[in-house]
Amino acid sequence: MTGSPRRKATPAAGGVLWRHDGPDLLVAVAHRPKYDDWSLPKGKLQPGEHVLAAAAREVCEETGARVEVGRRLACVEYPVDSDALKTVHFWAMRHRGGEHTANDEVDSLRWLTIAEAAKLMTYPIDRGVLADFARLPADTRTLLLVRHARAGKRSEYDGDDRLRPLDKVGRRDARALAPLLALFGPRRVLSADRVRCEQTVAPLADCLGLAVTSAPLLSDEGYAADPPQALGSVRSLMHEPGTSVVCSQGSAIPALLDELGVQSPRHPTRKGSAWALSTSRGAVVAADYYPRPKR
Repeated sequence: MTGSPRRKATPAAGGVLWRHDGPDLLVAVAHRPKYDDWSLPKGKLQPGEHVLAAAAREVCEETGARVEVGRRLACVEYPVDSDALKTVHFWAMRHRGGEHTANDEVDSLRWLTIAEAAKLMTYPIDRGVLADFARLPADTRTLLLVRHARAGKRSEYDGDDRLRPLDKVGRRDARALAPLLALFGPRRVLSADRVRCEQTVAPLADCLGLAVTSAPLLSDEGYAADPPQALGSVRSLMHEPGTSVVCSQGSAIPALLDELGVQSPRHPTRKGSAWALSTSRGAVVAADYYPRPKR
């Protein structure tokens, strides 16, 4: 006896778009005339599109908003017909401006409290995502810990290892990483004093018009020489307004994650990957790992 074939899942992405209106926390709920429903803004991925980029694009297109991405929320799956599923990945997204204009996909957008939104939403799945958003503070800050991209083999580099540059693949990965990190709205970019670290975040800094600040304490050697001071410098960034980006190395990042209390059975830190730490009042409340973007 054979089991039923697994149904194909169509990937999609969206977000809980939020803003403050005085003391009130409001979220956006979209009306889709095609289905006559009220739901969270979301849509399908374009061919080759990263799921995070798709989430931000869909929310922007459906709501007219400029957004700053925050923590990853629930991923939901539901049937769309007899032999197909849709898998939707969600993120929290802070509203940074822009106004909705009625269109064929979303003809009305309402800003509601979480309780009001939950009552209006058509689908229990959306209410579940909203509940996931509501379980932690909305107004978090983000610290991005980035491991440098590929820089060839240390044994094959003839010179001071601090000066070892990215190789061709690493430079390509750095360019691919930049638009994803930019979605978090960084206000400052720091790098360990290694050329490969500086080059990894240079495309991001260039597109944001920011300078890369040297952070010698956050290299592998810098951290090993004085862990408390290195950790203190990271904790100070967690109290700064907005998002900070730190590019470091393969020993310092897992050690920092341990010290910051990130609960994970292991701390993958592949080259060209990033950890997005959502912080509130100086403590990490959520940690999301982003592998190197696929080539």
